[in-house]
Amino acid sequence: MIGKGNLFVGVIILIGMLWGCRSKPAVNQDTLNSGVIRIAVDATLFPLLDAELAVFEALTPAAGIVPAYTNETRAINLLLADSVRLAVATRPLTAEEMASFHSRKFFPQVIRIATDGIALIVNLQNNDTIVNTDMLRKILSGKILRWKDLYGRMGGGNIRVAFDDPNSSTVRYMLDSLLQGDSLSENCFAAGSNRAVVDYVSRTPDALGVIGVNWISDDRDSLSMEFLNRVRVMRVGSAMLPNARNSFQPYPYYLYTGQYPLRRSIYILLNDPRSGLPTGLASFLAGSRGQRIVLKNGLLPATMPVNIVNITDE
Repeated sequence: MIGKGNLFVGVIILIGMLWGCRSKPAVNQDTLNSGVIRIAVDATLFPLLDAELAVFEALTPAAGIVPAYTNETRAINLLLADSVRLAVATRPLTAEEMASFHSRKFFPQVIRIATDGIALIVNLQNNDTIVNTDMLRKILSGKILRWKDLYGRMGGGNIRVAFDDPNSSTVRYMLDSLLQGDSLSENCFAAGSNRAVVDYVSRTPDALGVIGVNWISDDRDSLSMEFLNRVRVMRVGSAMLPNARNSFQPYPYYLYTGQYPLRRSIYILLNDPRSGLPTGLASFLAGSRGQRIVLKNGLLPATMPVNIVNITDE
């Protein structure tokens, strides 16, 4: 038989336990505009996402975003492993990746937010600044090894092609969209990052660098302007005999018209069944404020109208 004293103590303990359960915050209780989350981002998109996150966190001070800038393959693998609920990449999810989510009762969203491009950069001493997609395909596959083989000019050494990372979106783009079954030749190598590509090209006269356009597209950003002062951006065309009139640099106008051929889309990959902070961030990136930042950074927004103006190249 339980005494009155023991019963009183038991009631007090039970009340304490119930109060503790009520007052203890739920795990991962982020909302649309508060909490702290980790996201995965293709490192070729660092300048754009860095600008986006700075504005988002200024507007939502109760929110904290911890970005993991990595190669595209790892960014998507982190999403697949449920280590993050939002990734930013330059391709949508494949049918197999969607099936993996569906088998676990997840139904992710794929949201296109911008058109980006692949920029080709060369050393300031290099006067070969015009190329077509066929020439580029032959360079990457090793069918063209020297600069003089492009136009039959005298001089020029072997072409060394620098990418950022072997698993980057720029490598995948070239393999899927340009080489279409061919492999990269031994004259291609990974420098380690987009910054490292610019550094290598700036000090190597015969180098050809492959980077994301958003690293050089914002003419109001000090980093973009520093890079542009150290390298030349090539003109790229689709014509058999490329010249200054039928080849183009990756300006937003030429991304919009499709005249610049090395274009790609930027996607939010969102798997957020609780509709918390990842959903809030995705809404910002795809909304009017986020799209204006895309435009300010020299890229083509997915959902905003673009004013078309005449552009005169130097």
